[in-house]
Amino acid sequence: MKQLTQNLGNGEMNIVEVPIPALKKGEVLISTNLSLISKGTEKMLVDFGKANLYEKAKLQPDKVKDVIEKIKSEGFYNTYEAVQSKLNEPIPLGYSNVGRVIEIGEKVEGIKIGDRVISNGSHAEVVSVPQNLCAKIPDNVSDEDASFTVIGAIALQGIRLANPTLGETVVVLGLGLIGLMTIQLLKASGCKVIGLDMDMTKVKLASKLGIIANQINDNIDPLNWCLSQNQGNHIDSTLITASTKSSSPIELAAKLSRKRGKIILVGVAGLNFKRELFYKKELSFQVSCSYGPGRYDPVYENYNDYPIGFVRWTAKRNFEAVLNAFANGQISAKSLISNKFPFEKFNDAFNILLNESSSLGILLSYKKEKSLSQKILVGTINENIQTKKSKLNVSFIGAGNYSKRKLIPIFSKNKANFIGIAAGSGLNPSIIARKYNFKYASTDNREIIEDQDNEIIVIASRHDSHAKLIVEGLRAKKHIFVEKPLCLTIEELGTIKEAYTGEKILMVGFNRRFAPLTQELKKFLDKNKLPIAFNYTCNAGFIDKKHWLNDRKIGGGRLLGEACHFIDLLRFLADSAIESISINYLKDSNNLKDTFIINLSFKDGSIGNINYLSNGSKEFQKERLEVFVNRGIIRIDDFKKISSWGIDGFKNHSNFVQDKGQNNCVISFMNSVSKGIPSPISIEQIFEVQEKLLELV
Repeated sequence: MKQLTQNLGNGEMNIVEVPIPALKKGEVLISTNLSLISKGTEKMLVDFGKANLYEKAKLQPDKVKDVIEKIKSEGFYNTYEAVQSKLNEPIPLGYSNVGRVIEIGEKVEGIKIGDRVISNGSHAEVVSVPQNLCAKIPDNVSDEDASFTVIGAIALQGIRLANPTLGETVVVLGLGLIGLMTIQLLKASGCKVIGLDMDMTKVKLASKLGIIANQINDNIDPLNWCLSQNQGNHIDSTLITASTKSSSPIELAAKLSRKRGKIILVGVAGLNFKRELFYKKELSFQVSCSYGPGRYDPVYENYNDYPIGFVRWTAKRNFEAVLNAFANGQISAKSLISNKFPFEKFNDAFNILLNESSSLGILLSYKKEKSLSQKILVGTINENIQTKKSKLNVSFIGAGNYSKRKLIPIFSKNKANFIGIAAGSGLNPSIIARKYNFKYASTDNREIIEDQDNEIIVIASRHDSHAKLIVEGLRAKKHIFVEKPLCLTIEELGTIKEAYTGEKILMVGFNRRFAPLTQELKKFLDKNKLPIAFNYTCNAGFIDKKHWLNDRKIGGGRLLGEACHFIDLLRFLADSAIESISINYLKDSNNLKDTFIINLSFKDGSIGNINYLSNGSKEFQKERLEVFVNRGIIRIDDFKKISSWGIDGFKNHSNFVQDKGQNNCVISFMNSVSKGIPSPISIEQIFEVQEKLLELV
């Protein structure tokens, strides 16, 4: 199928051939009829893409701060690579899609194959969308009207926050698509509506829709004019649907408002305004979030609806309310459509978007593809397999950041002949497949597991999928390299042990034991067979509670998902089996269990602490290993610097580039496979570390 993408680095847009998305639990697969180009969001993305690096930095100062902190902890080179990778990464465009359901996933209710639906799907021939972010279209609502539903829901959510009652006066600042939908919904609610915009074409259109509207220019005082249209009275509520860096819309709204009036920011505006404008009137100011409650909440979006008795208007129910308003003739999108283009002529559509300020709704229409596949061919058999027999055939499951920025480039440099890559969304694997000359890209993991050409499968998907994929890969007689963790439960570990026969290598990507500085330290410790005291500190930093890694069922939490690295590292350095392990968690209101101290003891008498801390500052270094042995101390800082105290002849030094051992880890694994020698990490140690880790859960 075809999908529209944009390069964030240069703003370039392209239609790319990608596999249809994998259908997940709680999602529906939709064949697209129409999609609506967003005048605000998509123009902003295109403008951002076309900006130079300096302009990008000005537009996102918070990101600049993150980059500076990353340079401090990981070095300039690693940070530069990460930034360039992000900027050169194509992203999907679009979030207002109309189509017909062609397949439904598990736990989907109230939607069936053949239904016509609106969703927040992208500009693509086929999209997979959570059932709670799509809604059935009434029979008497056209595709054209329905395509404005998502825009309408954004407007409606702003109105719900203002909560106007029959007869109240509401000012709408900004008469673009969202503003024009807002005024229609307000009128349908029985409100008196006053509109302002700088574009006379939009003002005239708003007037035709039956509201009082005027152009903001040097000839009128918008404050006095609005008050004059309301019998001199101040305004009950103001909805700001404009997009500007200026704070003037909020200041105007504050001056317009009556005492205890409401100001709702639906669009974008500067937030540098005077306190006294709000203080004396006790004004309420609120920013509206997208389509309504549930948006950006993975619990809601993963098919778990909020009970209607507790959350009356969710994102989905806002969609349905807008569709009902279309069905009842209370609102219409006919006058909001400026242009309609075939999907293939997206460039013509975006030229109008960028160059014609008075344009409004621009629609893209789609032909029906006769054949849709979860697999697309990129390379050729002759090129990828037959002429490269000296290399090992490698396939990937997972195309996330770590996979595409670290693992795939490393495997590419080290005897890998790429066969296939699979991930749930078709875009990432297809982009990666073309860049690194994979034979094919897929959204079906079975393609990788069952492909007879594969010798090695690299598993870099989300953590809850690891155990199942490992077992399937081992049973298919493949060597497995799995990015940590091995699994999430003791039951999963049992199934892996049953599937493992020793015929093929199973290795976890515990790269820190392969870091050059770690290897230097290990050589020294091997010469001094004495009990060791370890203190490892990981200043991990905060991640949002809703991040998938913090989901115990998906990511395993940060203990299983990340701390396994450090347990393995101490096990490697001690070179002795773990005798006991315990954990203490920081007690906090979030109850995330993401700040903890692990205590270990080893059979040779060594001991260790792992301090995993999410409550620190990013300005401090991220990782530090301190080793106390034989009246000496050795310290590794962020895998860039090694220092010693009280040890004669030990060479202290710093490296310009941080090296956590990823490259050496892959090289060691590939050598083991190609030469038929034992795995660089014994399966006994892999199982031991996982068992001890699961004791803590």
